[in-house]
Amino acid sequence: MSRGSGSGYDRMITVFSPEGRLWQVEYAFKAISSQNMTALAIRGTDAVVVITQKKIPDVLLDPTSVSHLFQITNSIGCVMTGLLPDARAQVARARAEAGEFRYKYGYDIPVDMLAKRMATINQVYTQQAAMRPLGVSMMLIAVDDELGPQVFKAACAGTKHTEAFNLLEKKFKREEVAAGLGYNEVVELAITTLSATLSADFKAKDIEIGVVRQGERFRVLDETEVDEFLNRIAERD
Repeated sequence: MSRGSGSGYDRMITVFSPEGRLWQVEYAFKAISSQNMTALAIRGTDAVVVITQKKIPDVLLDPTSVSHLFQITNSIGCVMTGLLPDARAQVARARAEAGEFRYKYGYDIPVDMLAKRMATINQVYTQQAAMRPLGVSMMLIAVDDELGPQVFKAACAGTKHTEAFNLLEKKFKREEVAAGLGYNEVVELAITTLSATLSADFKAKDIEIGVVRQGERFRVLDETEVDEFLNRIAERD
């Protein structure tokens, strides 16, 4: 085996290559990109929005059964990017952790605490040989009663996350965007950013949008609501 090659060093999660790389962890990141999906999460002044593509792999599947948006608690939602079976396992664990927290302490788990807990659990998956890293990315969103909308100002995951980051960085340098966006504006920004990133014009059935607003539960917009936003963007342009 020649030094510098990954051959043989990817058989166990705990074995480092000569370059100090964990190949199975890198394979997990590649699995996220291999699904050819891109997702965004953007924070406004009174709402948080997640958006992702919606692709139905087979015409015989019920479209309502295919989704990358999930509700964790009443007020916490997430978008999953990557392998859908891994995503469902991750969501189930997040729901279990949130339920256990509420049972112990009598109130809903804060989204930042849930994010840290899930990160800790996933770190264990890179340390024990009997496990493998999940090929999925999770972006959690919520609106905290005291701290307001909770997500890093803007986050991206998936195949073209770098392009999406660059677009959002340029948009947030503008004064009117940096000052904060209301619900309608932040949804429109999410749609236009994903559309520009993928160089595609969307129909309502092509995307999924999840929102959390102040004092409301996490919910997924139906096609009629998505279509209204698309029409508003088209009229403005």
